[in-house]
Amino acid sequence: MDDKLIIDLFWNRNEDAITETQEKYGKYCFSIAFNILKSDSDAEECVNDTYMNAWNSIPPTRPNVLSLFLGKITRNLSLNKYYHNRAVKRTTVIEETLDEVADFISSDGNFDTISEELVLKDVINRFLASLNKQNRIVFVRRYWYLSSVKEIANSCGLSETNVKVKLTRLRKSFKTFIEKEGIHI
Repeated sequence: MDDKLIIDLFWNRNEDAITETQEKYGKYCFSIAFNILKSDSDAEECVNDTYMNAWNSIPPTRPNVLSLFLGKITRNLSLNKYYHNRAVKRTTVIEETLDEVADFISSDGNFDTISEELVLKDVINRFLASLNKQNRIVFVRRYWYLSSVKEIANSCGLSETNVKVKLTRLRKSFKTFIEKEGIHI
């Protein structure tokens, strides 16, 4: 079913919206959640919570891209679940990934204003647009989907060493890019 029709089902409070969303985006949302949580049951819980959050958010929100809207909800719910589950102990992939970008995020993770967040989003989008396809995939897989270096290497047909080198170069390029944009974090 077309995304516009699914959004219309949500908008009209038709329960078929959940079924259609699950059919079209269930595997996508599950892969995001599982990548973060590494647990089938926790991932399924987050995916179900994604459908509930989408139901509660549409209306009043009418997402432009349903897959991104659902992906962002799933990712945020999964990260919250991750931190809740592991309040005492830390898992290497996520902590390692967050440590890699620690220089680029504010100390408390909050922005002073919505406009600052929008400017940063615009800069990130322009940075991603400047990359070739493979580098963009590597960057997004690591820092959005929180994939391990091994998972990225396997999916892109690269060695783990090659992925690590690409990530190091991409972080340096990103830092230079945001500094040229006048953003100092």
